[in-house]
Amino acid sequence: MTTSLFDNARPLRRVEFSVPGQPVAKGRARSVPVMRNGKAVTNANGRPVVQHHTPEKTVIFENLVKLAAQRAMAGQRPMDGPVELWLDINLQIPSSWSKKRQQLAAAGQVAATKKPDADNVLKAVKDGMNGIVWVDDAQAVEYRISKRYSTAPGVCVSVEQLPLQAA
Repeated sequence: MTTSLFDNARPLRRVEFSVPGQPVAKGRARSVPVMRNGKAVTNANGRPVVQHHTPEKTVIFENLVKLAAQRAMAGQRPMDGPVELWLDINLQIPSSWSKKRQQLAAAGQVAATKKPDADNVLKAVKDGMNGIVWVDDAQAVEYRISKRYSTAPGVCVSVEQLPLQAA
C-alpha cells in the first residue's frame, strides 16, 4: 500500500475579500536624518542616525487591506503553508477622458497600461495581509493578477492554501 503526500493533510482554506476605492501602489520608504537643535544626530561611529517612513497613502491603503482582511478572516488564525493569491485590480476610469473613451474602458476595451503598476499594488496588498490572512507574504508561491479600468475601483483578493509542503 502506498501513501500519498496528501494523506492526513490539513483541510485547505480559502478567503476572499474586496478593498474598495482607488488601488494604491506600495510607495518607497523615505529616509531622513534625525535632527536635534539644527544638527544631525550621529551614532557612536559618527554616522548620521536616519529615520525611515512609509508614504502616508501607502499606510492608509495597507490599513484598508488589513481591515478588509480581518473582516474576511472573522477571527480565524492566519493560514500556514504555501498559498495561491489572485488579485483583480480595478482602477478608476479617468474623468478627463471623453465619454466614448470612458465607455470603452468600462467595457474592457482600453487596457490599464498607466500607473499604478500591478506589482507595486501587489506588494501593498501582501504587506497588508501579513499576520492576518497568512503568517508572512513569503508563503505566496502562485499568483494571478489582472489590472483593468472599472466604474467600481478597488481590489478583489482571493487567497487559497495549496496542497503542497512548505520548504
